[in-house]
Amino acid sequence: MQTVYEAAGGADFFIALADAWHARVIPDDVVGHAFSHGFHPEHTRRLAAYWAEALGDPDAYTGSYGDETSVVRMHSGNGPHEDMDRRAIACFDQALADVGLTGGGLLREVLHDYFAWATTTTMSRYHRSANDVPEGLRFPKWSWDGPVNEQQA
Repeated sequence: MQTVYEAAGGADFFIALADAWHARVIPDDVVGHAFSHGFHPEHTRRLAAYWAEALGDPDAYTGSYGDETSVVRMHSGNGPHEDMDRRAIACFDQALADVGLTGGGLLREVLHDYFAWATTTTMSRYHRSANDVPEGLRFPKWSWDGPVNEQQA
């Protein structure tokens, strides 16, 4: 069966999506705050690789950039931010349209569901302190049916 990554169009699609998402979130009054301190010059490529690996490219992120623990630590210790999460998801949905995924369709729905899940669970789990993030977190994978548990990995 074709992975979500393959159905979306591979690495080029995820780079375009990450570019479109950044174009939406940077000027956003709420989400843009997360980027107000600046960000790594390769953030778009890293983000695209992270999404790609989660959705079917075996080591797009972990083969070049780092592990899940380091990603979660970067996003931890900022307190609860439900409004920011909602806005980030809305920007993602707009970015999907910006790269040509408009209307309904299973691919758009799966990408939305993945991003909403990652934003509100894995990236928001340790809101009190980055020091709470344990070592050795497993990189989360997502399929057409949702999160892939460890037995399926």
